[in-house]
Amino acid sequence: MDFTKAEKLESQNEVQQPQQPTKGTSFFRTCFNGLNALSGVGILSLPYALAQGGWLSLFLLFLVAVLCWYTGLLLRRCMDTHPLIKTYPDIGERAFGYKGRAVVSVFMYVKLYLVAVEFLILGDNLDKLFPNTAFKVAGMKIRGKVMLTSLIVLPTTWLKSLALLAYVSAGGVLASFILVICIFWVGAVDKVGFHENDLDLNWRGMPIAISMFAFCYCGHAVFPTLCSSMKDRSKFSKVLLVCFITSTINYGSMAVMGYLMFGEHLKSQVTLNLPIKKMTTKIAIYTTLINPLTKYAIITTPITTAIEETSLFCNSRSLSILIRTALVSSTVIVALTIPFFGYVMAFIGSFLSVTASMLLPCLCYLKLNKAARKMGLELIIIVAILVAGLFIGVVGTFTSIKQIVKHL
Repeated sequence: MDFTKAEKLESQNEVQQPQQPTKGTSFFRTCFNGLNALSGVGILSLPYALAQGGWLSLFLLFLVAVLCWYTGLLLRRCMDTHPLIKTYPDIGERAFGYKGRAVVSVFMYVKLYLVAVEFLILGDNLDKLFPNTAFKVAGMKIRGKVMLTSLIVLPTTWLKSLALLAYVSAGGVLASFILVICIFWVGAVDKVGFHENDLDLNWRGMPIAISMFAFCYCGHAVFPTLCSSMKDRSKFSKVLLVCFITSTINYGSMAVMGYLMFGEHLKSQVTLNLPIKKMTTKIAIYTTLINPLTKYAIITTPITTAIEETSLFCNSRSLSILIRTALVSSTVIVALTIPFFGYVMAFIGSFLSVTASMLLPCLCYLKLNKAARKMGLELIIIVAILVAGLFIGVVGTFTSIKQIVKHL
């Protein structure tokens, strides 16, 4: 986006056209979209992350939540520097020019793409309900959990309005809470029980744990899009507060209950530990399968929007459907190639999510706000976030790549 040319065009439009009533997404609908972006597949691996790092690593979950909430506020302040900033890449361009836009775009779109792949890998839970099941589409016999999941999420990607997606997001938020209730029910009522675990701290498992925690709060790539879609952008800071508090309560509950139930025997997704024949397990798994249906579209919206805006037929409905279908198809191929849910999630969290959610917001804010570069509490906090982000990124990325290569 050339901001100088855009400013001229906008000023001309304001003179030529009468002012239109403000349109956009309401506060509550934006909260649902934000919660849906944050309360993702990471919730399934939080018990495993806690088992890897020990009880004291739970403090890091809350620390990462606070840091990511603050960097979300920094993105909001970056958007205030120019009324034409609508997306995360726009912030990068405003701060560092076209090179900044390119860097932000690469990290943002690759991260969102791999998160979408993770949603499809969730199809592993189908084995608990329908082992070795095949299904038919247009007379063709298809095997594969990932394929079935992709066919379910495909129609939701065709929705372009965030206001409409808010209704889908509400279902995703509800599904996350139902999942936590089901885990509690399995432990308290279905006699799996809650058991004490003596592991307070495991330094070897800490990189994987903190990388997974970072993955849980990686909604920053979507935040500018959600903010620009609001009727009243000034309320977005409140949206962030509601989303982070609610998500953290949900995440913390899941991590503690899952770890107390299964301890060091936890698998990468807690649903894979649940007793197969229990009705609560089936409800939990069905709820887990709702996650891709409700979250895939909101996560891929920035990618598809960027592709459509660069095409010659950006207003073509048929081309939009074709682009979104091609994107889903490509994520299916990647999901079938790398089915290691936990380690892929750790890689996304440690490398891509830390960069997009911690490092880039701080760097862009410091570039756009000269006052923030003066010695003071704000600068100390931002520098601390940069140091913590670099440490998590380097250590976590090395560990997760090592594990992925080991299991190939």
